[in-house]
Formats: sequence, structure tokens, C-alpha cells
Amino acid sequence: MHIEPGVVDGAKMAFAYATAAGAAGYTAKLAFEDLKSHNAASFALRTVMATVGTFIFFEVLPHFAVGVSEVHFILGTTLFLLMGAAPAALGLALGLLVQGAFFAPSDLPMFFVNVTTLLVPLFAISALANRFIPRDKAYVDLAYADVFKLSAMYQGGVVAWVAFWAFYGQGIGAETAQSVLTFGAAYMLVVLIEPIADLAVLAGAKALRSGKLSGLFTARLYNAA
Repeated sequence: MHIEPGVVDGAKMAFAYATAAGAAGYTAKLAFEDLKSHNAASFALRTVMATVGTFIFFEVLPHFAVGVSEVHFILGTTLFLLMGAAPAALGLALGLLVQGAFFAPSDLPMFFVNVTTLLVPLFAISALANRFIPRDKAYVDLAYADVFKLSAMYQGGVVAWVAFWAFYGQGIGAETAQSVLTFGAAYMLVVLIEPIADLAVLAGAKALRSGKLSGLFTARLYNAA
């Protein structure tokens, strides 16, 4: 999902700085809420795990450039369900930063653009989960339809933000529209595969259900709210 360097530049980057700052502020709010029900060690461990996971998703798993961006298996919904919203958000941002700083320096100028693209859809699925997942249901007990809603919303949000940045940075034109459509079509593969990956991970977590593992994951993974 790395938006290509140069898609947004110059004075237009100011909006990316503003949206990334807003995402940082909201992440801080989520972190404060998370620490009400988890200790600091659990929060730090989940953040590190999400960071490592993000790095693997972006750098190790297959990815390819299509149109205005790259197609990645981000597994943002998986990180959210396992680690919680705040550690997932921090993990996505830090993993993206590590990957850019050490393996793809050319992506760093677009860091704030890419952070916004990853985090705002994550905040959206966090809010959606609070609305439609019953408070007496643990995440490991979610059905395919529940997971698909979350994953489709997250991936749809990523595609929407990529389209926004492309038109915002390059203007509305036939070439830009074609690049966005090509990227969106390629991303349908991710939309189809990631809910299955989410369910597989949840099934594995359910099989390992144990109080000894509670600090490794968000409390909601195994317990009702």
C-alpha cells in the first residue's frame, strides 16, 4: 500500500502532516483507554508484536507495484483483533517507519501520507466493532460474516485513501483515474484473501486459549467486554 513518491509533494504535504498528527492524537486516546484494562508491560509487548508483524507484512510477504501505489497484505484487521486498536495503530506506524528507514528510504517522504492511509481505516473498524459486535462475544468467537465486514471496511478505507491522495496530489484526470482503478482492482485480491487469513489466525488463537497467554493479546480476544 505504499503510495508512490511524488504523488503528493510540495505545499500539499501540509495536509498529510495534519492528518498524521490527528491520527497520532487519536492513537494516544486509544492507548489511554487500553491502559485502563491492560498493564504497561502487556501494552508494550503487543505494540512490539504489531510492529514486527507490520514489518513482515510489508517487507517479507509478496507485494507489487500497481498504479499509484503498491499492493500489500497488510492484515490490519488481524492486528486489531489480536493486539487491540492502540497497539495495532502504533505497530502499523512503527513497522512502516522501520521498513522505510532501513529497507526502502525512498518511501520515507511519503511516510505521513502512508500512515494516515493505514491508521484512519483502523480507527473506523475499531468504531465499527464497538457498534456491531455484541459485548458478550469474544473476538475468537466471531463468524466469517463479522470478520469480513471488518476486513472489507479496512481494505476499502485503504483504497479510498489511496484514491484521495492520488486525486489530491495529481488532480483529476484520465491518467490518474486509470491508475487508481488499476490499483483498486488489484486490491480486490486482498479483500478476498484477508478475511480468510483473519479467521485462520483467530482459529489458531482459539486453539491456544489459555490464561497464560492473556498478556500477549488484547483482553477482548478471549473475553467479552
